[in-house]
Amino acid sequence: MFRNRHFVRSALLASAALIPAHGFAQDAGTGGATRLEAITVTGNWLEEPNKEKMLKHPGARTIVDKEEFEERGAMDVRDALNQIPGVQVQESNGTGGSDVSLNLGVRGLTSRLSPRSTVLMDGIPLSYAPYGQPQLSLFPLTLGNVEAIDVVRGAGSVRYGPQNVGGIINFVTHPIPDEFTARISSGAEANGGVKATPSLFVGGTNDDGLGAALLYSGIHGEGYRDDNDRTDIDDLILKGKYELTDTDTIGLQYHHYSGEGRMPGGLTTAEYAEDPFQSTRRYDEFSGRRNDISLRYQHDDGENNFEVLGYYVNSFRGSHVEQQGTGSNAGRYRLTSAPRDYEYFGIEPRYSRLFELGDTTHEVTVGYRYLWEESSEVAARTGFYTRASGINPYDLPMNTYQTSEGGTTAHAVYIDDKIGIGNWTITPGIRYEMISTDNTVTDLAGGVVTGKRSPEINASELLPTLSVAYQVNDVWSVFANAGVSFGPQQYSHLASTTDGLHPEKAKTYEIGTHYEGDALSGELTAFFIDFDQELYLSRNIVGEGLWTDLGATKHQGIEAAARYDLGSLSNTLDGLSLYANYTYTEATYEAGPFAGRDLPFYSRHFGTIGASYRYEDWLFNADLSAQSKQRSPGNAVEGATYVEEEDATGRLGDIPGYGTVNLRLAYQPEGKENAPKLAFGVKNLLDKEYFTRSTDNNGGKFVGQPRTFFVNASIAF
Repeated sequence: MFRNRHFVRSALLASAALIPAHGFAQDAGTGGATRLEAITVTGNWLEEPNKEKMLKHPGARTIVDKEEFEERGAMDVRDALNQIPGVQVQESNGTGGSDVSLNLGVRGLTSRLSPRSTVLMDGIPLSYAPYGQPQLSLFPLTLGNVEAIDVVRGAGSVRYGPQNVGGIINFVTHPIPDEFTARISSGAEANGGVKATPSLFVGGTNDDGLGAALLYSGIHGEGYRDDNDRTDIDDLILKGKYELTDTDTIGLQYHHYSGEGRMPGGLTTAEYAEDPFQSTRRYDEFSGRRNDISLRYQHDDGENNFEVLGYYVNSFRGSHVEQQGTGSNAGRYRLTSAPRDYEYFGIEPRYSRLFELGDTTHEVTVGYRYLWEESSEVAARTGFYTRASGINPYDLPMNTYQTSEGGTTAHAVYIDDKIGIGNWTITPGIRYEMISTDNTVTDLAGGVVTGKRSPEINASELLPTLSVAYQVNDVWSVFANAGVSFGPQQYSHLASTTDGLHPEKAKTYEIGTHYEGDALSGELTAFFIDFDQELYLSRNIVGEGLWTDLGATKHQGIEAAARYDLGSLSNTLDGLSLYANYTYTEATYEAGPFAGRDLPFYSRHFGTIGASYRYEDWLFNADLSAQSKQRSPGNAVEGATYVEEEDATGRLGDIPGYGTVNLRLAYQPEGKENAPKLAFGVKNLLDKEYFTRSTDNNGGKFVGQPRTFFVNASIAF
């Protein structure tokens, strides 16, 4: 314990040394006079993310735009997110084992189906149900529709929630342009299977301020594993806006997503040794769809900023997973099914006012969110069968053994005050959550009800945050913040048990710096997360799970990223730049039989180093990405052993670290918006074999992506 605290204290003090002792920036050209800049109200700080907003944000924040993630060869959202410090997106595995899902972890927090972060698209939640089922086994967005990715890892819990321990991740889709624009692009990758990624954008705004846009992006084709032979994803967005006045705008957005994919499943240790690319699960699949519509009104006159956002979301997800029998049914199988429907409605008004008080400026923001959601879940399975019989389990009757009907009504109100004192900005804030959740769970056998329970929980949480930022100059800022984040109880928690379960809370601390110069840009952050009582889903070999109290966990580390243009040193190096990001994370159990040991499925070391060179209209990129080993130690229950050696199932044991080399060459003219663009490259150039594990319903060993060739082409009109 002392060692951990000493590490964080040293890291925080090291970062604190960056903060100047004086409180006002001075301009040498004016004899030491303090620079005064015109200020306007910020309002929604997720709106139109840019480098200036990132520089002034009083916490760890990274914004990656389309040009940046394309330059580094990103073919999907996982590739793009892995370029961001503190973020680790796992390879597809388990029931998150298709392109339909996303397994996102931040700062050592669990990554399976991304439950610890608030994930948004244009400010609208992307999870099934933000309170009751905050997961992304259906991730309803493709990279082709994304303009920028805004990852706020600190100082965001007052404005956004409820799952904000792992920060806020906002995917910004392509905006409606001022001039008419049409763009067609398509990509393809080949690594045993061939997968295409077409996209289309058409939009513009007329002289009367009426604008519209159509966005489409898809993923179609095959993966590199056997029985990973079908991925079909379509992602469609329709946008409209009308500029009522110079200060008032109304916008309407409709989004439809549908996706399905085969899940090749995990392998036992023996099966993996025989052929890591084989699949023994011919029937595992995942599918889903989502429809959402949103209406947004905005007023901004420089001193007053008012916004009302309303949205309605309806989604469905279904899956089939083959389950192995035990005991008297050993060697036999049954097919399980889990169709689930969700819907929610939310309305979020927010008002910001800018005013001066003496020598200080204040931007006071008050906001409210009402959210109502419902869920309907079914669990069914066939009888046991033997594979040798040749029976197609899809032809067998599905017998429902459990249903659940859940609902949540939640109110959240918040207020913060961004206080400007010279070059200092101090922002105290507080969020108050009031949540009522229920779930009626019915157990059945042979169509007859054998049990019924209707657990309910009411929770009220007060979440304070304090952040401080100092603007050293126009390109350099330093910051520190502290806050409380939380995650409410979910429908699956209530369906499992209410014994000892509770909403999760965490105290988070950061200190760091942003730098955005012409030649050099970078960030450095030290973080510490104190999770008081984290909940944990323990599983047995056939995937049956029970939510338990894991106890306290600690997450601490350093995040860093930098980019440097070597052309600033010499004209002979013009066009050459270097970039790198690195994260050190130490996430450990602090209670129970595994106290002091690493939590599962994260790497202590994770980073990328690369170079980019532009010559006339050609751009070349090369980078090396690497991560250290991960753990899969088993369930942290009383009397358990922390497993390090691989077991026969392939689910448990250490996961070796690895590194991959990626190359990309692109014809990408500068200053020619309508010029065609072409890029081709290779990921995992040296064909490094690596793997991960899963402990869920179709767990085992999962081989990573082999050498993959890709090509992209686009043209605009």
